[in-house]
Amino acid sequence: MANTPIKCRFCHQELTHTFVDLGETPLANSYLENQQAIATEKSYPLHARVCSNCFLVQVEDVVPAEDIFSDYAYFSSFSESWVKHAKKYADAMTERFALSPDNLVMEVASNDGYLLQHFVTEGIPVLGIEPAANVAKVAVDKGVRTEVAFFGKETARRLKGQGLAADLIAANNVLAHVPDINDFVAGFAEILSEQGVLTIEFPHLLNLIQNCQFDTIYHEHYSYLSLLSVEKILGANGLRVFDVEELPTHGGSLRIFAALQTATDYQETVGLQAIRAKENQARMDEIATYSNFTVPVEAVRAALLAFVAKARAEGKSIAAYGAAAKGNTLLNFCGLTADDIAYVVDRNPEKQNKLLPGSHLPIYGPEKILETKPDYVLILPWNLADEIASEMTAVAEWGGQFVVPVPMTRVL
Repeated sequence: MANTPIKCRFCHQELTHTFVDLGETPLANSYLENQQAIATEKSYPLHARVCSNCFLVQVEDVVPAEDIFSDYAYFSSFSESWVKHAKKYADAMTERFALSPDNLVMEVASNDGYLLQHFVTEGIPVLGIEPAANVAKVAVDKGVRTEVAFFGKETARRLKGQGLAADLIAANNVLAHVPDINDFVAGFAEILSEQGVLTIEFPHLLNLIQNCQFDTIYHEHYSYLSLLSVEKILGANGLRVFDVEELPTHGGSLRIFAALQTATDYQETVGLQAIRAKENQARMDEIATYSNFTVPVEAVRAALLAFVAKARAEGKSIAAYGAAAKGNTLLNFCGLTADDIAYVVDRNPEKQNKLLPGSHLPIYGPEKILETKPDYVLILPWNLADEIASEMTAVAEWGGQFVVPVPMTRVL
């Protein structure tokens, strides 16, 4: 019997073009409780394809979102730079859109309140929508009103029925996480006020391609986004983009500003025109642009494996910093294990005293590095390399060096 065709989650066209096939890996955030859990660990195909119609890059939703995000190990506030980024956003949006106690700011995938807390401080009403109850509790304890729910058309209609309408909605690094992207985006059109603004931040697919950021591909990221594809998705669901900003976060992101198609307050900006032109120049609307990504990906793997082999041959020790999802993709694609890298450290106590999925590196607190004094510290969340290196200046005291693996292995 022939295999069932895989279809685009947005436009439903059959997906016949591979972007990159990373083999079979466990879920990137499925940390193991102990050695015994290894026996029942599951792996799934991690194969990214690109739609030749809308150019949305995507992986199959091999596991329901409810199984991934209902109890989640990622807490945004453990990154100081990300909290600062959120504060800067809150200040800028409050000024730009003249937000006051008469407005309502919502965030979808509001995590532990890292962003909405800044609006609360200014007396602006907020509502977070967060599916992970364990994370939402932390937000509530901070005074951030939070609804434990998955966002989509149904949730938006329920909240609208309670008389709520958002003047500003933030959706940071969540659009990639939703399997039913049309239902999710349609929810924004339901809950926005007449002149309300939606901002969406996401890692820019163009940077992923140009800087070989393949480790940001994992099962929890269903989609990989360009302005081109996002404009199509929003447009099909009653929204239009009117502005875009480029951000340094997550290896290079976009923040798009959108409103209802019926909104009259917002004209297209030069920022939007500039990113459209940039993607046009990069030929993001041609399938050939996506065809040869496997070649640089394999070069990144070869370079990291060569570095590890050389370090081991010289009797040098390697530890890793950051039990990040992107690090799990990298380690598993490269086939690295605790035989190659002694352990990984992470500030998040939810991850400590567990094992990374697939590679089974034990996870400790950052103080472990100061105890064992490794020769090399491999920074897995390379987008936070500067922050981590500045936190861990003591590594230089014993001659230790930091190593960043993407876009190519280099010693800092």
